[in-house]
Amino acid sequence: MSVNDVLASVLADSLNKKFKDTKVAYFLDGSDTTPTDIKDFISTGSSMLDLAISNRPDGGIAVGRITEINGLESSGKSLLGAHILAETQKKGGVAVYIDTETSVSQDFLEVLGVDMGKMLYLHLETVEEIFEAIEEIVTKVRESDKDRLVTIMVDSLAAASTKVEIEADFEKDGWATSKAIIISKAMRKITQLIGREKICLVFTNQLRQKLGVMFGDPWTTSGGKALPFHASTRIRLKNMGQIKDSKKNVLGMKCRAQIVKNRLGPPLRHADYDMYFDRGIDNYGAWLTVLKEHKLIKSGGAWYTLTDQNGKDHKFMSKDWEELISKDEELKAHVYSIICDKVILKYKEKLGIDDVEFTDEVIGD
Repeated sequence: MSVNDVLASVLADSLNKKFKDTKVAYFLDGSDTTPTDIKDFISTGSSMLDLAISNRPDGGIAVGRITEINGLESSGKSLLGAHILAETQKKGGVAVYIDTETSVSQDFLEVLGVDMGKMLYLHLETVEEIFEAIEEIVTKVRESDKDRLVTIMVDSLAAASTKVEIEADFEKDGWATSKAIIISKAMRKITQLIGREKICLVFTNQLRQKLGVMFGDPWTTSGGKALPFHASTRIRLKNMGQIKDSKKNVLGMKCRAQIVKNRLGPPLRHADYDMYFDRGIDNYGAWLTVLKEHKLIKSGGAWYTLTDQNGKDHKFMSKDWEELISKDEELKAHVYSIICDKVILKYKEKLGIDDVEFTDEVIGD
């Protein structure tokens, strides 16, 4: 052990003795369980979005972190949040839906796979009530089960008012700053609680257009800057167009999810997927799109040819893709593996001093 290693260990012991109630000093080499460790990931319902966020197979949004989903109206924010709740229940977790918009469709949640009999639904009006409820939920759940997966979705932060604003008259203005101040204070408290207790907290938020902006990002979100700063992942959704059948009936829409902030993987990446009104996100359709974009599949007319792990060719049309990939687990695993190889960003390894070659040659005059 080097002198620096010994000194670091001595400092860690000293600091942990100073703060007797809690451990504050750790080593991030895997020997300690730290508050910043990611215990688990929850899928968004879209494998391509999961890869874009976590940059790892079978990823998604992180447990123990705050995630914000924002976008314009009808961009699929609530739908994406509902998929996250459904995936939480699939893993045996507790799903909590905090509604401030009074616009939840029970039928649609059931279609997405949410068990309505097990999902806790809260209708709250103010940001003060929201954060008090979050604190109470986390405390009570952890008293009964220290390891239970819990996902809390607030839909939406923009629709939540404040106690002062509700009691004020309609013609009076100026309460927007009080909301931002309350959220800022709450975030300072709740971020530590979420990380310490390993809770997945998701906020949906609305976009607002900045006036007079000619360069840069013309959009901002409601509620001040506290949530953008405290969120580990921020996903911005955009409606990219309608999906219609042969009779011009609208069946769904094309969505693009832009990762505008990411502390889990590389930021500023995006994932495209189709969302249908009768079943939600078309996960496997996005797989086929990625295979075509990276030329991992052969196409000729309306037919595609996919070579599996054993060298066998599978010929199909796009309408038969989901059935093909769903019924063959080995083929599904193979396709997902080659997609991950293309989509996941590989980090460069840090060179040690022994790996650097020194030379006496002078470059330039």
